[in-house]
Amino acid sequence: MNIPPGSTELTPPMQDTKTWQHLKQVIANSSGFERWQKSRKLVNDLKGDEPLNDLILRYLRETLETLAY
Repeated sequence: MNIPPGSTELTPPMQDTKTWQHLKQVIANSSGFERWQKSRKLVNDLKGDEPLNDLILRYLRETLETLAY
């Protein structure tokens, strides 16, 4: 995961897509990600059409923000 200096946005590594694909699947199958998705659906009633990549990046960003406090 590359985080450019001064940026708050997470971007997947472009050079190593195989690793990113594997990491994305591991995260998607984790209990933490599943709980996060359920809580978001309950609170926001999501459309459900958001791509997995975007969901994973949002989950990682929100998790890191929470850990920063």
